[in-house]
Amino acid sequence: MPTALHVGLVVAAGLVGLLAGAFIARAVAHGRTRTVVVIAGTGLAFAAITWWIPAASALPGPALIPVVLAYLFFAAVSIALTVIDLDTHRLPNAIVLPGYLVVGGALIAACLLGAPWSALLRAATGMLLLFAFYFLLRVIRPGAMGGGDVKLAGLLGLLLGWAGWSSLVVGAFAGFLLGGVFGAILLVARRADRRTAIPFGPWMILGAWVGVFAGDVLGSFSLGR
Repeated sequence: MPTALHVGLVVAAGLVGLLAGAFIARAVAHGRTRTVVVIAGTGLAFAAITWWIPAASALPGPALIPVVLAYLFFAAVSIALTVIDLDTHRLPNAIVLPGYLVVGGALIAACLLGAPWSALLRAATGMLLLFAFYFLLRVIRPGAMGGGDVKLAGLLGLLLGWAGWSSLVVGAFAGFLLGGVFGAILLVARRADRRTAIPFGPWMILGAWVGVFAGDVLGSFSLGR
């Protein structure tokens, strides 16, 4: 059962998320509807992360703080990158690359505060694997995968690898599944054809969050456990 302190932190995180969402919306969102979605989405994401990670983690209390902050940071980055990629088909280096430093630094701090160093090794491995996989896809089919997608993949691998191997596999696969389903719907509805460029970053990000929140459950189900 959640404690009153945990509930209070969730509420506080949600309010901070609303403020962060307002800042993001002012920077990248256009139109009232999108502004409302960005603000509300950031608030809900902050609250959900603050609720879920402490409840699902066995880390000691001090180590949880930088881990939660890392995922809160990426929640804000996720929303900003999604809006930008939908509008411009770009994932700016100015947002993606500092993410490696912020998230990596937070995870190192977590290990210094008691988290297992094996988790950091797994995160680094996930980062390298996902970056290499997307880089290979870009080499094979340059037009199908952008350089921004490759750089984002490494950051996603870092966060997914920390969450666990199941999260890494599910999160990586879910991005392709969700993007493929969306593309198929557009083709059936005749809103796009095979030459239409569809931004893939939002689906990579959404798939990664599926891996973070449901990786263990979906991974166990797929293996019949």
